[in-house]
Amino acid sequence: MTTAVPVAASAIDVVLLETALRNAIVGEVRFDHGTRAAYATDASNYRQLPIGVVVPTSKKDIINTVEICRKFGAPILARGGGTSLAGQCCNVAVVMDMSKYYNAVLDIDEANKLIKVQPGIVLDTMRGAAEEVGLTFGPDPATHDHCTIGGMMGNNSCGVHSVMSYFEGYGARVSDNTERLTLLTYDGFIMEVGPTTEAQLEQYIQEGGRKGAIYRGLKAIRDKYADLIRERFPKIPRRVSGYNLDELLPEKGFNVARALVGSEGTCVVILDATLKLMHTPQARSLLVLGYPDIYAAGHHVPAILQHKPIALEGIDDMLIDFMRKKGLELEDIAMLPDGNGWLLVEFGGANKEESDAKAEKLMQALKKEDQPPSMHLYDDPEKESRLWEVRESGLGATAFVPGVEDAWPGWEDSAIHPDAVGDYLKDLRNLFNKYGYKASLYGHFGQGCIHCRITFDLVTRHGIEKYKQFTHDAAQLVIRYGGSLSGEHGDGQARADLLEMMYGKELMQAFHEFKEVWDPQWKMNPGKVIEPYGQTANLRLGSNYNPPSPETHFHFPEDGGDFAHATLRCVGVGKCRRHEGGTMCPSYMVTREEEHSTRGRTHLLFEMLRGEEIKTGWKSREVKEALDLCLACKGCKGDCPVNVDMATYKSEFLSHYYEKKLRPRAAYAFGWIYWWARLASKMPELVNFLTQNPITGRLFKLVAGVAPQRRIPKFATLTFRDWFKQHAKTKGGKGRVILWADTFNNFFLPETLVAATEVLEAAGFEVTVPKQMLCCGRPLYDFGMLNTAKKMLHDIMDSLQNSIRAEIPIVGLEPSCVAVFRDELVNLYPYREDAKRLQQQVYTLAEFLEKKAPDFKVPELQAKALVHGHCHHKAIMKMDCDTAVMDKMKLHYEVMDAGCCGMAGYFGYEAGRPYEVGKAAGERVLLPAVRKAGKDTVIIADGFSCREQIEQGTPRKGLHLAQVLQMGLHSEPASLYMPENKYVDRKKLKGDGKGTRTALVVLAAAAGLAAACLMATRKK
Repeated sequence: MTTAVPVAASAIDVVLLETALRNAIVGEVRFDHGTRAAYATDASNYRQLPIGVVVPTSKKDIINTVEICRKFGAPILARGGGTSLAGQCCNVAVVMDMSKYYNAVLDIDEANKLIKVQPGIVLDTMRGAAEEVGLTFGPDPATHDHCTIGGMMGNNSCGVHSVMSYFEGYGARVSDNTERLTLLTYDGFIMEVGPTTEAQLEQYIQEGGRKGAIYRGLKAIRDKYADLIRERFPKIPRRVSGYNLDELLPEKGFNVARALVGSEGTCVVILDATLKLMHTPQARSLLVLGYPDIYAAGHHVPAILQHKPIALEGIDDMLIDFMRKKGLELEDIAMLPDGNGWLLVEFGGANKEESDAKAEKLMQALKKEDQPPSMHLYDDPEKESRLWEVRESGLGATAFVPGVEDAWPGWEDSAIHPDAVGDYLKDLRNLFNKYGYKASLYGHFGQGCIHCRITFDLVTRHGIEKYKQFTHDAAQLVIRYGGSLSGEHGDGQARADLLEMMYGKELMQAFHEFKEVWDPQWKMNPGKVIEPYGQTANLRLGSNYNPPSPETHFHFPEDGGDFAHATLRCVGVGKCRRHEGGTMCPSYMVTREEEHSTRGRTHLLFEMLRGEEIKTGWKSREVKEALDLCLACKGCKGDCPVNVDMATYKSEFLSHYYEKKLRPRAAYAFGWIYWWARLASKMPELVNFLTQNPITGRLFKLVAGVAPQRRIPKFATLTFRDWFKQHAKTKGGKGRVILWADTFNNFFLPETLVAATEVLEAAGFEVTVPKQMLCCGRPLYDFGMLNTAKKMLHDIMDSLQNSIRAEIPIVGLEPSCVAVFRDELVNLYPYREDAKRLQQQVYTLAEFLEKKAPDFKVPELQAKALVHGHCHHKAIMKMDCDTAVMDKMKLHYEVMDAGCCGMAGYFGYEAGRPYEVGKAAGERVLLPAVRKAGKDTVIIADGFSCREQIEQGTPRKGLHLAQVLQMGLHSEPASLYMPENKYVDRKKLKGDGKGTRTALVVLAAAAGLAAACLMATRKK
């Protein structure tokens, strides 16, 4: 077999190509270093820098892009979500990213159960439209909330519920559920294809032209290889490897559309697709079965399939062990019945009674067996969803497991007949053992598709050769079982070299001829599937991988102290590209830009260290621009399957980027807020007058880099610390607790801390406040001011050393400050014991009440509440304790899945694009929900920034949970518009004017200094 050679960008006049594209299309044309770096890889082991990226807005843009590329001889790669695991979504080509604009539902034919869509549409978006008329699309990969239909057609995806579509007669794969395609060839021909009768076939051939030539070529392939296709193509539900030449057989209706699905962009560009829909079950029930091991579970698959479930998934004990080591879904794991191998069996029905009855029928049949599995039936949608999270966590759980070598794709979706699952699993495990590899086994057992990530060594020559030999042996194994190299991820570059083993030379020639019919110039995603670049070519790592190990402020303990390894943590699955749900990634949800996804940013950091496309290291403008719109929300650390922590990466990068040079003025205005607030507290009335006045306020905003649309928060007339000095302390019988007087609540909203004081005292504790004024330095991280931040943490540990070692708990009200102690502290000081102690001693208010005061009778409050969780709270501390406290309060509450509020500390205040993105992030879910809430509904938001976003974006005000608890203590009705805590004597919150004179002198001196500098500048 010949091996493809990548097109050298130097062989193409790239400058003229870019210019021609810019002049011809309405969409975006990007040939810059940053974009090329962000699109250089997918979710696979491969890396190839594209020539450039085009983001088309219309069919005309796509046609013009292909036409211009043809003139310049540039290859084309049409790409969706870029989550492919076999390398088919990276190439030295002009990449057309269809996902941003070209993603509409064009038509729904309810009567014939068909939907017509553009290929860039996300699967869940399409299914949402279909479900409005009671229909759904059968194939549903685990990436359903962010993968695109175009990508699914490229790979011929299947997913969890393909069992359902298979039993309904639709087939498991996307190809089986495809009716028609409108396509564009590299030479500019547009045609619609689908099932073709023999009469139509002859007619098309007789008509001649490009269409006639295509059909003549396809008929010739069919006639020449029909018997061989029937003989050699595996008879299993999940045969994905190779081209679908079997769809050209007469008995299959010569369906050209289905023949092209799974061709991985190597033949045509899909302009639109008409897909089959099916009725969706109105109710679902989940039966979980536990077995002694995964092999016993696999042997039981054929018997369970006789009951026709709509999903049948398997997971092994190694996956669960990996999840425990990584702290993933621990409460959900506890829901599994006894065993070391499990099957998740889902049934559907018109109602719960019907779906439950199907599950119970299977349970009764299993109980009659000699050694029945342990079993548990779940028919609560919330619990079912949590168990499916365990299954969908498979990829994240098997990558970068502490104490285990890094695992990679490469043999992650082989498929055999479902009847052979048990035996194949045992043989595959034996093969792993032979090579000394570790891998969890899980996947779509109901259709014989087995998933795993394997501990391949892809950085040494010996390891790479060993990997290659393993896949050769694994291919022989799956072929002995009459299976397929791929059951849903495709061949790409990872398995293309092995196809001849599966099909033989003659069918490989048939594949060659099939591609040539469509792409005689071999410019469509070349080097993938057919005539590949080679299994071990273009590896993202490879034997030459040798990144620098730069000295960093953070120690990255989860990555062995190596920032380079941290940039490898992203496995490319693209969960950060979701359009809704969860927190990650708010800027991507707004801009839909790859560079603004967690994945895109991580890839840029990887390329920065690699030093080929991005050569300026820590001073990289491309990386800086991608990070500018990172809200540092930590949503990725909580939501990402492999816990990429972009907030920390951003902080580390900025610390080096700004080394020995000035930061933007917003960095000093917001990063130094602790010191500005201390100064302002000396004369709060004057400062408030100046910042709230339309004229001087505008000047303050200009100087601080604040968006003119924003309001600068007012300073409190008396800080909490000053109030606390006047407060009559209570001893309490349960010991001392330190209330952390953070900068935001102390200087701006002391009533929240006052409320917490009352709640903690009511719970029986003696509340204390550190004698020394301290700050965790949270805003400093956003600007990379890490030397200062580290000093502030050092001061805290020194000042509170006795309390820390006496194990006195600390309660923080601001989630971002609590997160500093729980996260950044030990990353900056991993070897300091006091840091480890302090990390364990800091609690949110709800955590403290649940863990340290479980017998406290939480006051009840009969009210409705809308709850917005702070991003750092959700990512680091989670919301479980908060919901437990609200349950005890008898609150009728809803915790919104609102993502990030968009304010994110300084971010939503900063003029320009941050303000726009921050506002748009808030308008996605949070702000509309708050506006819609009834006037008797309490808005709970613990984050200072979150409350500011709510107050500045709606007519409502948010309250801290401490204030809501305080209302319960007083048995008062909730007041939505409560501007300040009415349980505090406002007279005692008035300042006495002391310090104003000093502050005025300081201001006057600062003004004089500024004037002197201005005069000096003018003289120069």
